Amino acid sequence: MKSHLPLPGMRTPVLATFMALFVCTAALTTETSLDDARQCFDRYVALQAAFDPAVADLYSDDAKIQNTRVMPSGEKRVMTLPAPAYKGIIRQVMPVAKERGDTSKYSEVKYAKEGDKVRVTATRYSELKKYSSPLSLLVGPNKDGAWLIHEELSESRP
Repeated sequence: MKSHLPLPGMRTPVLATFMALFVCTAALTTETSLDDARQCFDRYVALQAAFDPAVADLYSDDAKIQNTRVMPSGEKRVMTLPAPAYKGIIRQVMPVAKERGDTSKYSEVKYAKEGDKVRVTATRYSELKKYSSPLSLLVGPNKDGAWLIHEELSESRP
């Protein structure tokens, strides 16, 4: 009876080839997702800088939106909004923000994988109010493969 098993020295090269392909594919997927996350964040920044209400379209309809308002007294008030309401507010305030020159600059931008999504953290500087605050966005593909914001955790001051 003939054995269907590879010869003793054959198993290792096949396994090694498989493992190399797996590692390369995982690295490619990670790099691709980080590139997609960078492109998503760059679009977010560009649309905000242009005061384009289309920035609202970057948010998933089920995104978690949470803002911590830091009062002059140091008191913190946490507010959460349903994504559809937040998207509506963005569309309404863009013309007002443009009129006021309410722009932001982003620094210390970092990207970290979280499952099939990427956490983007940055420091946002408000040119109008002259303060810096942390921003965290969780971005990733939706069911159609489009990269959207699935969570925004931000901080603001009055």
